[in-house]
Amino acid sequence: MDKNVTPPPNDFEALVLLIHERFESMSKSYQQISRFLTQNPNEVAVHSVNSIAQRCGVHASSFVRFAQALGYTGFKDIQLLFQKRLETAAPGFDARVRALESELENRDDLTDFGFLRDLVVKDIASLQSLLDNIDPEQLSHAADLLSEASTIYLIGQLRSAPVVEFFRYMLTMIGKRCVILDPSGGLATHMAKTMTTQDVLIAVSFRYYATEVVSIVNDAREQEIKMVAISDSTLSPLAKSADCFFEVPEHSHTFSRSIAAPSCVAQAIVLATAARLQSGSTQPKIPTVTQG
Repeated sequence: MDKNVTPPPNDFEALVLLIHERFESMSKSYQQISRFLTQNPNEVAVHSVNSIAQRCGVHASSFVRFAQALGYTGFKDIQLLFQKRLETAAPGFDARVRALESELENRDDLTDFGFLRDLVVKDIASLQSLLDNIDPEQLSHAADLLSEASTIYLIGQLRSAPVVEFFRYMLTMIGKRCVILDPSGGLATHMAKTMTTQDVLIAVSFRYYATEVVSIVNDAREQEIKMVAISDSTLSPLAKSADCFFEVPEHSHTFSRSIAAPSCVAQAIVLATAARLQSGSTQPKIPTVTQG
């Protein structure tokens, strides 16, 4: 090997960092592979390259070329890093996910009720993964920002909209002033210009990321507005601008993608915020409209 050639990363964290550094200059197919690798590390560790390629929607040969472009001999070299990571993951996590996947693959319930069962099983896997993926320090920092914010602005469109509406309801009920950047009438971008450095922006977006949401997030960062973001990948355009970022990888369902996991993250953030507003309560509450 040429002594002037930098060897490829030999651990998972360094590999992910390299992917982030090169992501913007990658081809669309390599970006698609990058997203899959970073969002599904456990699947990458336990499945064959052909199975991974089928799940990703990219030909297996592209995974080999992707690995070689990063300096590896082949994709197996990258997969070994994912396997080492899994060996040190939370005990039992992989077993739980495999058991759930096996339950889905072997099911013989083809009735309408089977749709409900599939959704519930997949959501269980997504919710369990939050305990391994969410950084406690990020959760605490988000609660600090929101509890101290003068006004909380919220932005999320398409299938992210229900999560943002849930945020607004809960934050309003614990006494925080909220403004939702509603795209109706084309005013969202103009409303965002009223934010000040005393405010906080909550942004929620999943691939394919809504153009207006990304634009508002970028503008907010230039204005030095504090930001809490929820998205599906650290490669998301929201990640580089957020002060607090919560990665909630999405798992495909038959016809759609669930918002159970991001909604759970939203509720946890608000509960942590409520604890600060309710005199450090160890059992914070989010009142309902019927409680007045």
